[in-house]
Amino acid sequence: MSSGTAVVGQTMLECKTPTFCKRNETMKFARNVASLVTTASLLAIAGVAFCQQTYPTRPIRIISPYAPGGGNTIMARLVAQKLTEAWGHQVIVDNRPGGNTIIGTELTARATPDGYTFLLAGSSHVLTPLLLKTPYDPIKDFAPVGTVGKQENIMAASPSAPFNDLRQLIAFAKSKPGQLNYATYGAGTSSHLSTELFCQLAGIRMQHIPYKGAGPAITELLGGQVQVFLSTPAPVIPHIQSGRLKGIAISGEHRAPAVPNLPTFAEAGLPGFESKGWYGLVAPAAAPRPIVDKVSAEMARFLAAPDIKKFLNAQGVEPFISTSEQFAALMKSDNAKWIRVIKGSNIKLEN
Repeated sequence: MSSGTAVVGQTMLECKTPTFCKRNETMKFARNVASLVTTASLLAIAGVAFCQQTYPTRPIRIISPYAPGGGNTIMARLVAQKLTEAWGHQVIVDNRPGGNTIIGTELTARATPDGYTFLLAGSSHVLTPLLLKTPYDPIKDFAPVGTVGKQENIMAASPSAPFNDLRQLIAFAKSKPGQLNYATYGAGTSSHLSTELFCQLAGIRMQHIPYKGAGPAITELLGGQVQVFLSTPAPVIPHIQSGRLKGIAISGEHRAPAVPNLPTFAEAGLPGFESKGWYGLVAPAAAPRPIVDKVSAEMARFLAAPDIKKFLNAQGVEPFISTSEQFAALMKSDNAKWIRVIKGSNIKLEN
């Protein structure tokens, strides 16, 4: 075969010159590549649409890294209920407490990233790894889906505690350093760190007693085994309303509608104390983006409903709608903030 001949498929074409032949082959190759790229793009778009339309096809699991009875479980059950209603497939809540939320969080990080396992995370999601060694990275190993709610924190006291308000609590703690026990829903959680910050600001020292969630902590608080608990609002509000627990103060600038007689920390005598938290849904890092977007959009839809706002407000929580990107930015911002707080206050875990 001469140098001016090109073979295309089974057809032999005679080219006038080798340069002309090569140019012809290059143009045909480019057209083939363009066609393949177009086809691949159309298939990808169709795949995304198909994924969004068909998902879910089986039950979905939302892991709560706390024991039942706390605010995290309440939020997880709300999300599960509304997603079940929207899609007609069961969404279950799987409580996996222990290890200061590490057990349930690691289980989620290692789950198959197929869009059928999520974690109902709280503020402690980014805090715990700063104080304890964890087998996961709270940012890199998870795909943020969206936030659910945000709230201030309430300090409650045992009915048998020898004080009834914040000033009396501080005075008692100063007179008996280390003799008051305070509960948290785990060492290294936001409840733990926020209470330590409260102690530093108030100039007192209390003994830390960690539990595997708000539920067990409240049981011990009601029984008088611990005297103080700085908690998210949902677990303690019903007990404060019924008189079974003493309401001491709530963080933030305003009182909560659910407990209007409960003063803020500033009103009670300790201005400058801040303790806020959030709840949000995350998935394993490699979860399909179309599924993450679909779940995020559905969450935004039901969180905007008036009945959901009323339900959350009754728990002392405000609806908090965000995109995946906004939630990612929030976690990164919180991570940086807690690093500054821990270093500035020299906080270390003893449990």
